[in-house]
Amino acid sequence: MSDHPRLSLHVPEPEFRPGAKPDFSGVTIPRAGTVRRPPVDTAPEEIRDLAYSIIRVLNRAGEAVGPWADQLSDEALQAGLKTMMKVRAYDTRMQMAQRQGKTSFYMQCTGEEAIACAFQMALEPGDMNFPTYRQQGLLIASGYPLVDMMCQIYSNSRDPMKGRQLPVMYSSKAHGFFSISGNLGTQYPQAVGWAMASAIKGDTCIAAGWIGDGSTAESDFHSALVFASTYKAPVVLNIVNNQWAISTFQGIARGGSGTFAARGHGFGIPALRVDGNDYLAVYAVARWAIERARRNLGPTLIEYVTYRAAAHSTSDDPAAYRPKEESEAWPLGDPVERLKNHLIVKKLWSEERHTQAVAEVEAEVIAAQKEAESYGTLHTGPKASGRDMFVDVFKEMPPHLRRQRQEAGY
Repeated sequence: MSDHPRLSLHVPEPEFRPGAKPDFSGVTIPRAGTVRRPPVDTAPEEIRDLAYSIIRVLNRAGEAVGPWADQLSDEALQAGLKTMMKVRAYDTRMQMAQRQGKTSFYMQCTGEEAIACAFQMALEPGDMNFPTYRQQGLLIASGYPLVDMMCQIYSNSRDPMKGRQLPVMYSSKAHGFFSISGNLGTQYPQAVGWAMASAIKGDTCIAAGWIGDGSTAESDFHSALVFASTYKAPVVLNIVNNQWAISTFQGIARGGSGTFAARGHGFGIPALRVDGNDYLAVYAVARWAIERARRNLGPTLIEYVTYRAAAHSTSDDPAAYRPKEESEAWPLGDPVERLKNHLIVKKLWSEERHTQAVAEVEAEVIAAQKEAESYGTLHTGPKASGRDMFVDVFKEMPPHLRRQRQEAGY
């Protein structure tokens, strides 16, 4: 018998489980405006502290303060609020449609709207996002038609994907939105590779990769960081830390790194953490990282600290693994409410105007839904033609597929 103690493993556990009272008072949140803003060309080793803090602009009074503030015009702020409202209304209608059996699956981004919407506003035409399934705000902020998004969800006769993608897995080259993959993590090295290709061609467009906190445990995440750092690819690598993977809290994937942003240090990549529920902070940090990429200064890793207020998907019940009150207790608040309050402080908005805007946005989304449903839903109305399975696969259709198409009557 050995005198050594028996070996054991440490399995991290979330602080709160169903039945417990959430308490985030121990979470360190810097006061808005207190985190410094370094020059864009700062060396990564000189800003290591920014991977452990949280960049914030909006304070609790709704004021924009500090060195990262004052980058958006009044018109841009109002447009940003309306875009987030549209994303939320769209989510609500599509969640309802799934419950009504009009589609098989849906995923909301409730509480995370500021991240995608503000980031997209900092990009330029030609830039390419490599998203996950919770960045619908990128498309909506870029002006992609709601009807087309809904048709993809319904897999109907107007589905741009011709029924080949799981609902919510959109694709639009024209809007800089790379096809979503259900294999989580693959988009990260793809984003780096696309950025490298852009640089090799001498182009001016950059790429943005997106990943959730849970998927950073995938090998694809680390492979992407190796190539991005080695070749100084013009890419912004985004980590949306919404505290929960499908049903696993973020501590499992984070390991002992302290923060997700800190993982960039091992690769020599500048890394920042930002309040993901602060539209102004997200935009400012995105602009900083995007400018860095365009000036051939290499990649930037950004961790957005936020909270997934809704279920992981329509197939998930978060009440089984976290307290129902946890989202309300989350200390960084609601991104829509925070930007609304900021506009009210600036006398650009009011509660009455907000109520009116909610009605306007709701009417727009409902009108789009009615049109989309006129082209069919999952179980009713027109469907995509069976001939679609034979097209857009090969540049030149091989003989055996041509024979199969003829045998099928297409």
